[in-house]
Amino acid sequence: MARNVSDSDSVRRQNRGLVLGALRTQGEMARTALAGTTGLSHASITAITHDLIAQGIVQELATVEKPDARMRGRPATLVGFCRMAAAAALVELDVNRARLSLVDYGGVLVDRIETPLNPASFEETTPTAFLIERLTYLRSRNAAPGVPLRRIAISVQGILDRDGMSLKWSPIAHLAGKPFGLDLVEHFGLPVTLHKRGRLLAEGARWLDPGLHDASVATVFVGSTVAMGMTFRGQITGRGDEGATEFGHMNHVPNGALCRCGMRGCVEAYAADYGVLRNAYSVPETTLPAPAVPLQEYEGLIARAEAGDRSAAHAFNLAGRAIGFGLSRMMAVFDPSHILIVGPGARAFGLMQAEITAALSSALVCRINGLPTVVAHRDEKEPIFKGLLMKTLTEIDQAEFAGLV
Repeated sequence: MARNVSDSDSVRRQNRGLVLGALRTQGEMARTALAGTTGLSHASITAITHDLIAQGIVQELATVEKPDARMRGRPATLVGFCRMAAAAALVELDVNRARLSLVDYGGVLVDRIETPLNPASFEETTPTAFLIERLTYLRSRNAAPGVPLRRIAISVQGILDRDGMSLKWSPIAHLAGKPFGLDLVEHFGLPVTLHKRGRLLAEGARWLDPGLHDASVATVFVGSTVAMGMTFRGQITGRGDEGATEFGHMNHVPNGALCRCGMRGCVEAYAADYGVLRNAYSVPETTLPAPAVPLQEYEGLIARAEAGDRSAAHAFNLAGRAIGFGLSRMMAVFDPSHILIVGPGARAFGLMQAEITAALSSALVCRINGLPTVVAHRDEKEPIFKGLLMKTLTEIDQAEFAGLV
């Protein structure tokens, strides 16, 4: 008997998860459409949505007129998420800034604060103290009664530790080796997850462009660092969140320019903002990289190159060459149909495109299969934010509400 109860609970949880997953991926839907999408019977959909509505997780929305006025029956009633059911705090950390966003259960942005970071930020105050203060401030500005904060999710640059709660290494100064994930769990009493930015890039690209949802795509971030996320026929690749690719630290030139990671010759040492800055001013390759490059200075280099400044143009040519040959090596083992360039460097895509194309053309797989489609996405924040948003809300769906009695 206990076995039957257990099996019944498991099926119930799975079916509720299917409904929540369909609403998360497809948006608000009529019950008939939910049945067709999930494969569940109309009776099951009716029972599940009844329970979810009673629990305040989903709600009935405005009715939709039938497309053909001659069709019989009442207009379809849509079902969608109840925005007040939960909230999540999303944190994006990079070399230059911290951006904190509060989102509701419907995926709507409620509030956002942004704080500049510099190489001394986490030396003057610990990452834990900084994040507690910022998160507390964000919550205090939005103290709406009855909307529980369910999760804190953090996008980070670097290599995660095995426990997923801290970083082994990060280009963000004084962030690695600090157990700020566990500290936040203890302070707020909420689940806290850390996610590598490269994987969020891949996740976000799928959500932002439905045409890429089932495609094999390499999404390359170019800016303060160089990072990559990959999907293979719609599935995120990599050894879990702690093991996404370190494309920026692939060796480009043996014993070449000094990278922020301490190694020499990395793709990033030529293609990140500090690499472009170094080459534009003919600074020796062995010089320590700039700990941070203001965005306006990087955009100034783009403007100079576009205006015909030969030194700045040469620096972006070298950046494109490093990215292109890194991609050509990657394509020996992974053959994406699309390559997306995102981040501040996407604005310099026209300056790098010729070198990227030339390097890809030298790869055997490109000669045989043709070049992948390479495009620039000019808002670097959106893929990362969208990936973090959808990943976090999906975790709330499945972990918090799918098994709710």
